[in-house]
Amino acid sequence: MDYNPRLGLLQAYPFERLRALNAGVVANADLKPIQMSIGEPGHAPPAKVVEGLARSLEGLSLYPQTKGLEALREGIASWLGWRFHLHEGIDPQRHILPVNGSREALFSFVQAMLGSRQDALVLMPNPFYQIYEGAALLAGATPYFLATHQERNFLPDYDAIPESVWQRTSILFLCSPANPSGSVSTEATLIRLIELADRHDFIICADECYSEIYPQEDQPPPGLLQAAAAIGRHGFERLMVFHSLSKRSNLPGLRSGFVAGDAELISKFLLYRTYHGSAMSVPTQIASLIAWGDEEHVRANRQAYRAKFEGVLRLLQPQIQVQAPDASFYLWLPTPIDDTQFARELWRQQHLQVLPGSFLGRDIDGHNPGSGYVRIALVPELEVCLQAAQRLQTFIQSLQETPA
Repeated sequence: MDYNPRLGLLQAYPFERLRALNAGVVANADLKPIQMSIGEPGHAPPAKVVEGLARSLEGLSLYPQTKGLEALREGIASWLGWRFHLHEGIDPQRHILPVNGSREALFSFVQAMLGSRQDALVLMPNPFYQIYEGAALLAGATPYFLATHQERNFLPDYDAIPESVWQRTSILFLCSPANPSGSVSTEATLIRLIELADRHDFIICADECYSEIYPQEDQPPPGLLQAAAAIGRHGFERLMVFHSLSKRSNLPGLRSGFVAGDAELISKFLLYRTYHGSAMSVPTQIASLIAWGDEEHVRANRQAYRAKFEGVLRLLQPQIQVQAPDASFYLWLPTPIDDTQFARELWRQQHLQVLPGSFLGRDIDGHNPGSGYVRIALVPELEVCLQAAQRLQTFIQSLQETPA
């Protein structure tokens, strides 16, 4: 059969590679397994959202509209305006579209928006969320990887990008707070990128799914639309943000999020999605409206992550040089040995699963900027996270005591 040849360009997903890495490993049966490789929130979903979903199940008898319920779009607009200081407001009719989680939208948006240019580039941070790469490849573009290193707080060096690259750029992916490092882009950086998008006529896709998990209640991470509003860009031209309830509200199984930004891009994306058949079910929309309208559970969520970071870092920092991230629920831990060997041996000796950083990155000039790190998702409950930190302590100490 004649398959799409671009499918052959896709690399195995990180978790497939992790399964292959651990294949045949006999983990320590004296310890219960602890899973910290996947960013799947372990906190309970908000009760009022679950109850609202149950009350609205009769909506399953209805075909949902791709554009979504007006009440949901208005609720999202209200939340966006409050959270990102959009004092001029955001039009729920023109600037917002509900989607079935940010992952689905990130992928399909690129398919809908990428033009016919043969040499088009899609820029993305490296390490990165692999959907960015897959979306670019299947749309016929070339991924262009922007290395992130500790000396720049694991953020790309946009000043180092050649003019020739900017001229070929069709889409720039941002992830702030970043996956896997948790680093946050400043408003000044976001404004500069908006100016570059104007100059070179490319779209900025800002993945902001971790934006509501941050350590200081009075210091939320800035967003791309917030940066646009700060310079009077209330039409959000060339800009699209992606948000999700998965991390914010512990609802990964609800598959609910939204995109917001440039009205023309929203219109084109709506047309694509009408054919794509990706409308969100009415019960999911009603439950989502409840979630976006409640901040109490989000503040409780942040406090739970805050306690976990404090406890875990208190145990680890005497053993290894590691810092709390700017935001998100990931610990980007440097490893004293090869990151894949570290992850495999940690699973074998301590029955603790983490994700090698090299699985999240790609080689640039022979070096993978994810190498030498593991991503640890502090998603289990506090007690389990502390147990994991103690196991990490023991494991790292054993490495330090092993003769070279």
